[in-house]
Amino acid sequence: MKRIIRQLGRWTGFGLLALAILLIGAWCALALWFRFPAGAILRDLIAGAAFVLAVATVASLFAAWRWRALAGYAVLVAILLAWWSTIQPSNDRDWAPEFARVATATIEGDRLVLDNVRNFTWRSDTDFDQRWERRTYDLSQVASVDLIMSYWGSEAIAHTIISFGFDNGSWLAFSIEIRRQRGQAWSALAGFFKEYELALIAADERDIVRVRSNIRDEDVRIFRLRMTPANARKLLLEYAAELNELARRPRFYNTLTANCTTLVFAMVRAIHPGLPLDPRILLSGFLPDYAYDVGALDTTMPFTELRELARIRERALRAGDDPDFSAKIRVGLPLPR
Repeated sequence: MKRIIRQLGRWTGFGLLALAILLIGAWCALALWFRFPAGAILRDLIAGAAFVLAVATVASLFAAWRWRALAGYAVLVAILLAWWSTIQPSNDRDWAPEFARVATATIEGDRLVLDNVRNFTWRSDTDFDQRWERRTYDLSQVASVDLIMSYWGSEAIAHTIISFGFDNGSWLAFSIEIRRQRGQAWSALAGFFKEYELALIAADERDIVRVRSNIRDEDVRIFRLRMTPANARKLLLEYAAELNELARRPRFYNTLTANCTTLVFAMVRAIHPGLPLDPRILLSGFLPDYAYDVGALDTTMPFTELRELARIRERALRAGDDPDFSAKIRVGLPLPR
């Protein structure tokens, strides 16, 4: 019996080691396929060879020279990781026009001055007027914060925008996105492999919301958050600090760990340290459900009813490019009580 248990443990160990080698091999192959600086054919060959090498290393587990093969494979993986560490983010690339500039913040007492606030007029995804503006906001007038979600398919996946309202009726929206280069396409898988830099866009809602609701026909929903003006101001200052940090030190976007929802959660958690972790933070489309459950939304009605009231696309279409766009899309939206 002891011999059987030892054999079972040995084969279980080999099985787990084989799985680890194959997973590492798959990661190495994808890293090379996405980022190795070569033509498509050569890149395909090198990526394929990396995975074949992993399979061959697994096969060597049944040979007497398995430990030498494992040592050789470990050295090659270490070399690849050393190369991987040399791939650094940059603010100097041929960016798509809507990501051409980096917003920065200056705080002068109660005045927040933002440079490069985006205020494009969109007629289509490829036809737009570009405007980058300097805007000044009174931090003492921060009155509210809204969670804006934009859905284009599954309820599980959405884009997150945070918008700040001021006593004078103005709004300032922030959107964390991939900083797309000219001609670059989005891929969730590529987002794991240093394919995109991170962008934090400060924008007018007639730009950042309207392009999604009116131009791309996305299902945009606005949820009014329960947040005191003092905490709203703290969160706005977190965004201002993040703008300046990205301007100084660019970062890579990551589909799982550094995206439009996880970074927002990290900033909110800096204000409310007790916020619990939840899988819905990763499945961004369910973030409003999470906010409802922790009491950050209006809980005087069922969430299903609140979700229907939050849909603003029809109001956005009627508002068009109206200067009062932000006010008109919020008509009928309940404030948390």
